[in-house]
Amino acid sequence: MILNSLSKFFWRRISFLFTFSVLCMLIVSVTYFAGERITSADAGKDTAAMPKDEITVIIDAGHGGRDGGASTEDGVLEKHLNLAVAKKVQALLSCANVNVVMTRESDIMLADEDSSHKKRDDLNARLHMADAYENCVFVSIHMNKFPVAKYSGLQVYYSKNNEESQWLAEGIQAKAGEFLQGGNSRTVKAADDSIYILHNIKVPAVLVECGFLSNPEEAALLQTEAYQNKLAALICASVLEYLGRAD
Repeated sequence: MILNSLSKFFWRRISFLFTFSVLCMLIVSVTYFAGERITSADAGKDTAAMPKDEITVIIDAGHGGRDGGASTEDGVLEKHLNLAVAKKVQALLSCANVNVVMTRESDIMLADEDSSHKKRDDLNARLHMADAYENCVFVSIHMNKFPVAKYSGLQVYYSKNNEESQWLAEGIQAKAGEFLQGGNSRTVKAADDSIYILHNIKVPAVLVECGFLSNPEEAALLQTEAYQNKLAALICASVLEYLGRAD
């Protein structure tokens, strides 16, 4: 019994390491041959034309436009790092033949310029994208910040409105601790009303805080393409695992 359990754990670990390595190589290839640009379905796609059992993965690059989000000590804005990682996740999932939608693919805010509630309108626009798809998963990419510089590590939040959210969140969090950040012992957290999208969304949804911009060492890592590739591969592998479970 013990030997069987160890054997299963070993092969699961080898399988994930292999998948993770392949995904890292894929994203490098996609970046080289496609200039980090892959065509995806846009928010206005006719959902009636899609197979009802096809799951759409919505990748949400947090912030954008006049909303820069958090920043590093030397002024690098979160919105740019979010989009960089989100595009890499998009590229990998698209290579795996997953239907992917991006909430934004450029440095924009999803709100009318004339709006007096731009931030709330921006968040609601992202929510409406999820409402437009009958069968979807929502993955939001963000960077963390805290007044104390010592804190570091990826942290995943999940929506309490759909029980599948926690399963996906735990998959991402566990793999981060095991394969990317050996000292990361964080556990997933249920989102409260301070995370507007997760508090209001109905579909399976997670928010991935990829690291702390307030930690100089981690902030430097988050700005490198190599580390962004690893983050994207980790998130992609976790989503693919989730989709396989959902089949």
